[in-house]
Amino acid sequence: MRVIIMTDMEGVSGIVVWDQVNGGSPMFEEGRKLYTEEINAAVRGARAAGATEIVVVDCHGAGGPWTFNSLVPELLDPGCDWVAHHPWSRYTDLLEKGCDACLLVGMHAMAGTPDGVMCHTVSSTSWRSLRFNDTFVGEVGINAALCGAFGCPVLLVTGDEATCRESRALLGAGLTTVAVKQGLSRYSARMIPPVRARQMIEDGARIALSDLKAVKPYVPAGPVTITFELSTVDHAAKYRGKPNVEITDDLVVTSRASTWQQAWDQFWGWSIG
Repeated sequence: MRVIIMTDMEGVSGIVVWDQVNGGSPMFEEGRKLYTEEINAAVRGARAAGATEIVVVDCHGAGGPWTFNSLVPELLDPGCDWVAHHPWSRYTDLLEKGCDACLLVGMHAMAGTPDGVMCHTVSSTSWRSLRFNDTFVGEVGINAALCGAFGCPVLLVTGDEATCRESRALLGAGLTTVAVKQGLSRYSARMIPPVRARQMIEDGARIALSDLKAVKPYVPAGPVTITFELSTVDHAAKYRGKPNVEITDDLVVTSRASTWQQAWDQFWGWSIG
């Protein structure tokens, strides 16, 4: 059984503020350790469920050389490989080989979620919202659509309660979720201590992988329109002139294609800087 684990930092137990997830900040080293240990828990659970190949993909944009490079390598469970410093949503090798399941660890809720800890969509400063056709989605939706393009289902999502709620609404009741904290505001939460949260994630991964058919791959119906709203007009410049991408007014960008992957590729680049 091949398993891909896509990870982010904001949904990890113990993390509530940007200084814990921004590379070079005083609290970042603490955040990295918390992050790595929750990933380890998912790896242990996947192995216990019978996974024979596990690849962890660091999807957290911490800034500078830490972008998609936030794990602590010497703490990472030896039962997996990991992908570092590669553009987000651009690692597809394992999916192309035929991946049985995806686990999403440390996810956060979409922008504008009142009880979403550190909620945002793609960028905390430039994106206000994102839709696939008429469905509002966050980063869980992006990761799920990427996997769905290769027939791979997302079977587990961990993060705060808001993220788990958002994920079940998108992917269905068969999804296994693990809530490691309850958002009280954007920057405060009632949290489960990390040691207990890790055991919950390990158990959740093992349970999720016991039924590979519990969730269908997420495939937005074609033809697909991806629509995102920008926070300020200056962010629109990099989307101008791209084929099949239209800036419909000062703050709304649309990309249309026959499939989600084509619509995504039309505007999403390979840059990590």
